[in-house]
Amino acid sequence: MLILHKNNNINGLMDVDAIIIGAGACGLMCAVQAGYLGKRVILLEKSDKPGAKILISGGGRCNYTNLFATDEQFISNNKHFSKSAFTQWTVEDTISFFETYGISGKEKTLGQLFPDGKNAKDIVAAFTNICEDFGQQIICDAQVMDIEQTAAGFEVRFEKGNKSRSLKAPKLVITTGGLPIPKMGATDFALRFARKHDLKIIETAPALVPLTITGKDEDWYAQLSGNSVFCEVSNDRISFEENILFTHWGLSGPAILQISSYWKRGEEINIDLLPRQDILELIETERKSNGKLMLSTLFNRIYPKKFTDAMGKFLPVEKQVASLTKTELETIQKTIHLFKVKPAGDKGYDKAEVMRGGIDTNELSSKTLECKRIPGLFFGGECVDVTGWLGGYNFQWAWANGYVIAQNI
Repeated sequence: MLILHKNNNINGLMDVDAIIIGAGACGLMCAVQAGYLGKRVILLEKSDKPGAKILISGGGRCNYTNLFATDEQFISNNKHFSKSAFTQWTVEDTISFFETYGISGKEKTLGQLFPDGKNAKDIVAAFTNICEDFGQQIICDAQVMDIEQTAAGFEVRFEKGNKSRSLKAPKLVITTGGLPIPKMGATDFALRFARKHDLKIIETAPALVPLTITGKDEDWYAQLSGNSVFCEVSNDRISFEENILFTHWGLSGPAILQISSYWKRGEEINIDLLPRQDILELIETERKSNGKLMLSTLFNRIYPKKFTDAMGKFLPVEKQVASLTKTELETIQKTIHLFKVKPAGDKGYDKAEVMRGGIDTNELSSKTLECKRIPGLFFGGECVDVTGWLGGYNFQWAWANGYVIAQNI
């Protein structure tokens, strides 16, 4: 059951330890962990319900952590910043926390844990129920208008139901997320607040986002829309082995989403279309046993037929393997194992899972997530310059942040 204020007596309320702006993953965990410590908080949420992004994650199933999560799977200008939070709140802590409330994990792939027999709604319900038990109050449809630092802490002015209201508390926590998925209430509130107070921002960009193809190759990709191929996708910094998905506007799928976080406009990415086998070895084996086999027939054993047909633009798929020349074999080897793509761009924040960049970690204490220059102010979650891989990593960061901040408010 969700607790909402429905009257005006909250104006000027002082008997809380902190105000949390943003009732997403980090904010909700912070409220719950504060409750365990006997601390009272109030959460202000812009949307009409808490946990909006949790509810849509994983198609509503919510990949809430990853068994293999460490600080190594995160992008930041300070690669060591996340270590402290992950030491204080581990993957095992996340698993134990949810199991306590009847949510056990089931591994789907690559360490991704989903609620077994439950879904994202159950995740959010666990938090709101605990908040109710502890008397932590969640005010939805709350549009924060202004924040003033006072001698006693902070005063937050907000609007709800066309009425202006205010709250005061000694500590302020901002966990308003990033820019992805504006239709779900995404906002740049944290970034605007940080800039207003001269805090440094690391340049932001969509991450875990599909990539677009335009120009002369656009039609070639479009004709493969809906086809998925297991690949290794790489650049000079990192590589990922997972499926790619061809779309009518370019490339998506897990491997593409992963590499997108490491991609910059104008760069090429390399795709190995057969990462665990050598195409020339397969051809040579067939030449010895059945030289009359068509290259297209061999490809059809590996790829969807539509993909084989499309490869006819680059390769002699209608030739028998025994008649392939040395030059043709070299072309096949290069095309299959080093297929180069130069994306035109990405699908933007509308389709991005998360935001790369954010509030510079040098502005925050890694041990507490408190702002060094503004005592009593904390930032957590996606608005901070720490971005995880696809597969539950960003939720693990949010849970860890919520725990750490709660210990220090």
